[in-house]
Amino acid sequence: MKQSVLLAGESWVSTATHIKGFDQFASVTAHNGAQRLLTALADSDYAVTQMCADQAQTDFPATLEALRDYQVIILSDIGANSLLLHPDTWLRSRRTPNRLAALREYVLQGGALMMVGGYYSFQGINGGARYRGTAVEEVLPVRCLPYDDRIEVPEGFTPEVHGEHELLRGLPQDWSYLLGYNEVELHPDAQLVASVAGSGHPLLATREVGQGRTLVWTSDMSMHWMPDDFLAGDAYRRFWLNCLDWLSRRA
Repeated sequence: MKQSVLLAGESWVSTATHIKGFDQFASVTAHNGAQRLLTALADSDYAVTQMCADQAQTDFPATLEALRDYQVIILSDIGANSLLLHPDTWLRSRRTPNRLAALREYVLQGGALMMVGGYYSFQGINGGARYRGTAVEEVLPVRCLPYDDRIEVPEGFTPEVHGEHELLRGLPQDWSYLLGYNEVELHPDAQLVASVAGSGHPLLATREVGQGRTLVWTSDMSMHWMPDDFLAGDAYRRFWLNCLDWLSRRA
């Protein structure tokens, strides 16, 4: 039987205004940054369900029991507000469960959680992702900074691997460049697997917390921080399988 994985986020909508002389019109485009990952894992032992950011506001599991339907939960480029502010609270002033607190309990009682970097991960753009000081941060392998934590590296940076780890199984020794990441601080109970060469900032880190496991990858899973030739070919698939195997204790 396949392991159930919930991927929340990694989607967005953009609007544009097109001006042609006197005339103008607007357009709306929906984007999904998870397509490469979903394609890579389609024939794997993992059944990945993506819950886009707008869906997660309403449908993300609100109880420990509902979260336990999944062996692994991944948060990618989805801010804390999208999970904290259910429409019943935001629009109707009703009390609703704190889904970040439920995620913490899910981990402490044996669940597995991964956070992937992006503009609305960790603390995020203009500090808007807002995971600092939350129940989710309490169980992560890293601590969020109190301000905009994006580090843009248009010239590219090279990851630096530290020792051996199951997450590195079958991967090439020399990884290609990345173009950015979220700056975070390593938790004292975490294990650093890879960092940003030159700065030492965490790139890939793990933590055993309570009865569960957490993992962070502080760069992207797709454009724009992850270029096409990073972990090209089968290595991209191998990397994500390694992450899921470790989180689900199959490594």
